[in-house]
Amino acid sequence: MPQFIYLDYNATTPVLREVRQEIQEVLERFWGNPSSSHQLGQKAKERLEQARSFVAKLINASPEEIIFTSGGTESNNMAILGVAMALSKRGKHMITSKIEHPSVLNPFVHLMEMGFEVDFVSPNKTGIIWPEKLATFFRPDTILCSVMLANNETGALQPVKKIGEICKQRGIIFHTDAAQAVGKIPIDVQYIGCDLLTIAGHKLYAPKGIGALYIKKGVELSNILFGAGQEMGKRPGTEPVPGACALGKAALLLNQKIGQESLRQTQLREKLFTMLASKVKQIVRFVPADKCLPNTLAVSFPGLSGTSILENLPHVMASTGAACHDRSVAISHVLSAMGVDRPAALGMLRLSLGIFTTEEEIETAANRITETVLRLYDKG
Repeated sequence: MPQFIYLDYNATTPVLREVRQEIQEVLERFWGNPSSSHQLGQKAKERLEQARSFVAKLINASPEEIIFTSGGTESNNMAILGVAMALSKRGKHMITSKIEHPSVLNPFVHLMEMGFEVDFVSPNKTGIIWPEKLATFFRPDTILCSVMLANNETGALQPVKKIGEICKQRGIIFHTDAAQAVGKIPIDVQYIGCDLLTIAGHKLYAPKGIGALYIKKGVELSNILFGAGQEMGKRPGTEPVPGACALGKAALLLNQKIGQESLRQTQLREKLFTMLASKVKQIVRFVPADKCLPNTLAVSFPGLSGTSILENLPHVMASTGAACHDRSVAISHVLSAMGVDRPAALGMLRLSLGIFTTEEEIETAANRITETVLRLYDKG
């Protein structure tokens, strides 16, 4: 395969070498069932619990507050549907935002079909949900508020601490989908004040098919899956020990260098934007630098098609929005909620960096994108 520059870390990340080694070791030496009482099973159990502690430490939680899942989608469904079922006698009103991932939006739509009421709050023009606006939607029968920590398309960071404070004052459960944020910025569930937090392994250098859900002690959550009593009775089924250990290893490694790496990626991101903006005057940046994930640059070249730009950049791998929308010419629901006009929305590129991104790659990518965009503008 020709040499390429990967700028799509928000879609998925490569699996770290140390994580691959962890998986191999678990497959070879710790393949027992953690529920078995014999030595092989208990060794697997020990490894599983060690991984749980690593994940917990990454977000400043207790190990018993971490449930392993199959990924972000299951974690989001477990949180939203679980709260709805557990607290439906108290109320049937819920709040979320219009910029959430489909794995959040669709469970809420499903609940509406079951008789729940849901308010979908719009962001401002930079893709941020204002807590004061959100608060106007609260009602006496509101039981859950779900707002993501960082948007997957724009990288916009949401004021989750303030939202958590407002929810706590009203006795409302607060869930945040942190799939795009965990491992990229320091996260402290105690500081945020959230009751539930979603983690997706393949966004932080672990394999696909593993994730986690933080459930604060004392939070009521009904099961959405039924079986035996694994994962503190919340997620039945034989535990995915290799995947869980992979996620734990990734969490351990990222926790050791998250601050330094966040700063490095911020500097590279800003260099990328500066190089692009110096040559292409039409460029539009959607989110201010200080309100965005350190690794994410969401820009637009109005009048052009983001898809066409990437088609002319075969060795630069990026996205025109969320990965699951790449084949659609429709404006993404996130940009639509932000009020972005159609030319700017269709000309969007999401350039997301990671721990393997180098300064040389950023310079090369900036030059190639610039050349391609200017050529397409010249064609009219």
